[in-house]
Amino acid sequence: MPPLHSQTVPLSPDQAEKLRVILKDRGFSFEEKPYMLYAARQEKLNIAVYEKGPKAVLQGKGLEDFITFVLEPEILGEARLGYEEVHSPEQFEPHFGIDESGKGDLFGPLVIAGVYLDGDLARHLRDSGIQDSKAISSDKKIRDLAAVIRKSGAPSEIIVIKPEKYNQLYRSIGNLNRLLAWGHARVIENLCARVPKCPRALSDKFADSRVLQKALLENGKKIQLDQRTKAESDYAVAAASILAREGFIDWLDKSGKELGVTLAKGVSPKVKSAASTLIAEYGADILPKVAKMHFKTAAEVLGTADEIP
Repeated sequence: MPPLHSQTVPLSPDQAEKLRVILKDRGFSFEEKPYMLYAARQEKLNIAVYEKGPKAVLQGKGLEDFITFVLEPEILGEARLGYEEVHSPEQFEPHFGIDESGKGDLFGPLVIAGVYLDGDLARHLRDSGIQDSKAISSDKKIRDLAAVIRKSGAPSEIIVIKPEKYNQLYRSIGNLNRLLAWGHARVIENLCARVPKCPRALSDKFADSRVLQKALLENGKKIQLDQRTKAESDYAVAAASILAREGFIDWLDKSGKELGVTLAKGVSPKVKSAASTLIAEYGADILPKVAKMHFKTAAEVLGTADEIP
């Protein structure tokens, strides 16, 4: 197996706090970052503990030794590194993983992706460093890992719901969770057509499971559907999250270049400023073509559009 460069580990809140104390005692330097409980660094080893989960993402030199001699005995209380097939055998059984990108961003599409993995494909992607896209801050890294997934031959499906279509669907459906379920159901249906004998699909839990179950189409209704929190620790879901993220950032880059304005991620003041610039240059009609109109930020920008110099 090639050397490990990155590892994502689910933690309980108590484990996350205990890890913070241990890192402090060992002389790690800390910094605050968005969506993280904390981020710590020592030499070339970086440890980020995310609020969602929580979960720890470990990257860099000395990773395997830290997991084996500190994280597993002192925090987890069990050996997991190299034992994924013992602790999570379902990750290596045939299944689809589904995830999305863009739902929390004003600009850009909602992209939903699905990936089919069996044991050999799961091991290959594990050894290639596939992890949840939310733990990857570099667009280049997202694209590099997406290329690894495509090269692996793992069957995949991607649906890009562009802003104009998204806004139309949102007006019709009236609820983000139902819209997500609509997209997830179509990805599952497309994957079922490609891999008819796949027995199961897994996605992150974003609503009552009945919402997605109700949205499933003919083939999707025939397979087992699982939803759980921290589903992105599954290699198929992690792979889907990377393909979805790539589709999202590619759309932002292409559309931003065409318009001559950088379409930033999220809903930050920078995003609001870019939206105001677009309206000043192209008029208010441009916004539904690049943004999700049910966002509060969209209403705020449109409310001040006539004051833009």
